Amino acid sequence: MKYDFDEIVPRRGTGSYKWDTPDDPDTLPMWVADMDFRTAPAVREALLRRVEHGIFGYTKVPDAYYRAVVDWFARRHAWSIDPQWIVYTTGVVPALSAIIKALAAPGDKIAVQTPVYNCFFSSIRNNGCQAVASPLLYRSDGYRIDFDDLERVVSDPQVRLLLLCNPHNPVGRVWSREELLRIGEICLRHDVLVVADEIHCELTYAGHDYTPFASLGGEFLRRSVTCLSPSKAFNLAGLQIANIVAEDEQLRRRIDRAINDNEVCDVNPFGVEALMAAYGRGEEWLDALRGYLWENYRLVRTHCARHLPHCPVLPLEGTYLVWMDCRATGMKAEPLARMLAEQHGLLVNPGTMYGPEGEGFLRLNIATPRTLLAQGLQRLVLPRK
Repeated sequence: MKYDFDEIVPRRGTGSYKWDTPDDPDTLPMWVADMDFRTAPAVREALLRRVEHGIFGYTKVPDAYYRAVVDWFARRHAWSIDPQWIVYTTGVVPALSAIIKALAAPGDKIAVQTPVYNCFFSSIRNNGCQAVASPLLYRSDGYRIDFDDLERVVSDPQVRLLLLCNPHNPVGRVWSREELLRIGEICLRHDVLVVADEIHCELTYAGHDYTPFASLGGEFLRRSVTCLSPSKAFNLAGLQIANIVAEDEQLRRRIDRAINDNEVCDVNPFGVEALMAAYGRGEEWLDALRGYLWENYRLVRTHCARHLPHCPVLPLEGTYLVWMDCRATGMKAEPLARMLAEQHGLLVNPGTMYGPEGEGFLRLNIATPRTLLAQGLQRLVLPRK
């Protein structure tokens, strides 16, 4: 293998939230959504060159940065982005908070499709708005959108925005073009703007191509805002770099004002260099990573089918986050996760982090060398009621 994803890179003592938060050094973390792999060689080389310069002053983002974003999405996803549509910031969560601040008022309602990324709720709450849920429909073969319920929710005149997670964290769906069109049509009918968190867009698997919501064009482009970052695909979260793409100039100006009001308008030189290197020369590494992650998922699925048949693993179309139905244990999600941590030294996320619809489910991060993943699976001891 050209890229060694099997290498175990020690992370304890490096200030890693994922690894240094547990007090017990024997605890194995499969929770926080970052990877235990070194980033792409092209990124490391670019950062080393920048370090060698030795001066790390205020950063002016160059034209090459915008070109890297534009070229990447045109080449990988057939989406034509005008560089003027791009507003850079420090991360997708700060981006979401600034967008809500810019486009909604305190007291407004914002729709989410639960179970969903937990920071959606905090970004909504911190801006004085109210989250209203349209729960996804759970079936044995995965989740579907309840379009009738979504229409009911967004028809409320107090709903201003829909926060769309595409690909979806934590349930692992990659929404199809047809599903996105139906979402867009519903939102257009009720003058609800779509805010798409597409941070996991590069981490998809065979047969499940990512479609940028805004690439649907026309009014779907004009009435949407997209949040993007290389942080998940290239393991760069600590470098704090992300982009907001908004075609509509008035929306973009309001968002840019909120980015400045929230003081998340300055990015660091390492984030800029990393993005340009990742999007410029990281494609081969990324495709190898996706293959490795898929084999990790196959290992999880095989192990659980053999040893934990009462706790099915849901199909994984995108992300490196596995969603498990553990309701047959008879335990609620938080006590179950706590039991795994205290008795077996395994940290996972309880499903209720992502809304009440996550009760009885667990989320596992499988972006780790296969040796560590196998150890984690041995610690995944789930009772049967």
